[in-house]
Amino acid sequence: MLVKTFQAGEMSEALRMVKAEMGLDAMILSSKKERKKGIFGFFSKPYYEVTAALDPRPAPKANPYREEAPVVPERELSTREEFQNSMLGPLAREVRELKQRIEALSRKEAQQPAQPAPQAAEAQGEAPAAPRTFGKEELEEIKQLLYNAVSGGKEKGAKPVTFPLAGMNLEQVVKSAVQPEAAAEAPAPVEERPRPTLELVRERVSVSEEDELLQRLAEELRGEDVGPAAVQRLTESVRGAAEEGASLEELRGLMADNLAGMVKCSGSLRIKKNGPRIVAVVGPTGVGKTTTIAKIAAMYALNRRVSVAMVTMDNFRVGAVEQLKTYAKIMDLPLEVAGNSQELSKALARHSDKDLILIDTAGRSPKDADRLDELKGYLETQTGIDVYLCLSATTRSREIDEIIATFGTLPLTKLLFTKLDESRTFGSIVDTCLKHKIPLSYFSTGQKVPEDIEVATSRKLVAMVVQESNR
Repeated sequence: MLVKTFQAGEMSEALRMVKAEMGLDAMILSSKKERKKGIFGFFSKPYYEVTAALDPRPAPKANPYREEAPVVPERELSTREEFQNSMLGPLAREVRELKQRIEALSRKEAQQPAQPAPQAAEAQGEAPAAPRTFGKEELEEIKQLLYNAVSGGKEKGAKPVTFPLAGMNLEQVVKSAVQPEAAAEAPAPVEERPRPTLELVRERVSVSEEDELLQRLAEELRGEDVGPAAVQRLTESVRGAAEEGASLEELRGLMADNLAGMVKCSGSLRIKKNGPRIVAVVGPTGVGKTTTIAKIAAMYALNRRVSVAMVTMDNFRVGAVEQLKTYAKIMDLPLEVAGNSQELSKALARHSDKDLILIDTAGRSPKDADRLDELKGYLETQTGIDVYLCLSATTRSREIDEIIATFGTLPLTKLLFTKLDESRTFGSIVDTCLKHKIPLSYFSTGQKVPEDIEVATSRKLVAMVVQESNR
């Protein structure tokens, strides 16, 4: 099968190219409206892409055991000619047999004196009756067969029967079968139904323009690994505008606005006027909790001149305390190590004069329920602690759901996503925001302290998703 793709500025032009190169027997496989990829694709004129297929006729195989004269290749038959050969050939042979039978009956009728037709019939303008030499059953059989027979026009001396046989008497039927030229005196032939064109075939299988635009937006969101529920919600939010005739760019902008309104963000940390703001960062292992705490501490101590103290409860990971001590020494900030709830209470009491206290916790596996219960007991001994759940942007949506379900035993107040620089897509963040309704706090975009961290905003998330989906 020959498959080829045609591109043109208009759909009608693309279909004309299909007809000109592949003929009327070509079959349309797909048709869609495209735009050049890349940043400059937004400003380029869209084009139409049509994919068509043509099934070529296989060449006849030669007999290897018999020498034959070279065969001159025959002209390729059209669909109409093939239909005539396959369906009308037997009927043509039947007509020839009927002609021979009629000629024999005519010779027999010529040997006997013809009977004159009744005068009353001629006076009323009716056709003369059939000769009495024809048997009634034979005449009815001949008339019925001739009525249903159609010649293919390929046999010698045979011509297609284009006259209507209904309403003709037997003599006219016989005369038209024996002498096809007599059919010219018959009424005009019934018009043949036009063959469906490529445009009509496309109209039968095409979908509405608004559905095509919504499907395009859904494909872009799925390319960002946005979950099915979120894709359905976002595309349905712009369906009304699509039905009113909005373009793809307008729908994409409207969808971005709707997504921005659905995402909740808490903004930066707010310092209290009476007492310290205490923040504990929790999460699974390897998501970058320690580095994130160092970034927040540097942001407030160095840039905003806020008094900051750090407390670590990570006694499990090798080098975790030393890593945070290094950051504390560079920034000249106090650091406390607490191994249980009593030590945590004492550390918080010693730094009650600070504006901000950041608590680093040991990474907990979502499957380790005992460790999570222990961490919950530590945090519940203190009041006024904001618990930030730290997640990696490279984590899949289903795994994030499991993590939130497990850490949900803790009083979670904010979400903090790290490793945005290592993630190719950001659909998991969208799914998490729409599904769990926990506000976003910060985005961590690298390893540099304190540069690679920023306050999370809905517009920032939308820009990442829309920009990546249209690259």
